[in-house]
Amino acid sequence: MRLGAAAFLVSASLLTLAPSGPPPLPERMADTGGGTQLITAQASRTSSTTGTLTWWDRRDGRWVKTGSSAARFGAKGLVEGGSRRQGTNTTPTGLYDLPYAFGIKAAPGGTKAPYRRVRQNSWWCQDNDSRSYNRWTEPRPADCRAAESEHLISYGTQYAYALVISFNYERPVPGRGAGIFLHVNGRGATAGCVSVPRDAMRRILDWADPARRPHIAIGTESGPTSIVRY
Repeated sequence: MRLGAAAFLVSASLLTLAPSGPPPLPERMADTGGGTQLITAQASRTSSTTGTLTWWDRRDGRWVKTGSSAARFGAKGLVEGGSRRQGTNTTPTGLYDLPYAFGIKAAPGGTKAPYRRVRQNSWWCQDNDSRSYNRWTEPRPADCRAAESEHLISYGTQYAYALVISFNYERPVPGRGAGIFLHVNGRGATAGCVSVPRDAMRRILDWADPARRPHIAIGTESGPTSIVRY
């Protein structure tokens, strides 16, 4: 074999073995929650009100992108979840469980997550002085002021379909924030939730499987709130 031909074969072999690009985003994260499904909601910086939401499946030991959509965040951008304060219109960054789904509309076909249908007396309590803080209530309890809560059925567009994000949920800390969801887009940025177009929300509900322990990671491309730190 001529030297030139041998050099060509070696070069071709190296090109074949060379990586085609950076690993998928979940492969670069510090933690993905231990399940085999993951949603990432990523903004370019903390001041952003838009970004990208992607849902992933772990197959044969690797993370594979299953779907993606444009996403919206809080009107005041994003903030580290541990330091977030209620009423700031910021989306908390971090890695969170997705306890259950809910909606004003019936669950899309194929929905596997527990799905709670919104009724006329369905409220999400955001009153810091209530024992029901950051909880769904039916009816609204006496110690939870209506002015400090969300009457879920009043948000016909946004809460047509939604997933609860477990920010400040298991052991609620008053003042940190309540009612953080993944839901359908409204007219613009959110009050702290993550939102996507209606069709994307339906596809996510059809995809999410509690048996596979899906989580959501929210963060930025770089800096202290970089999504890869969670």
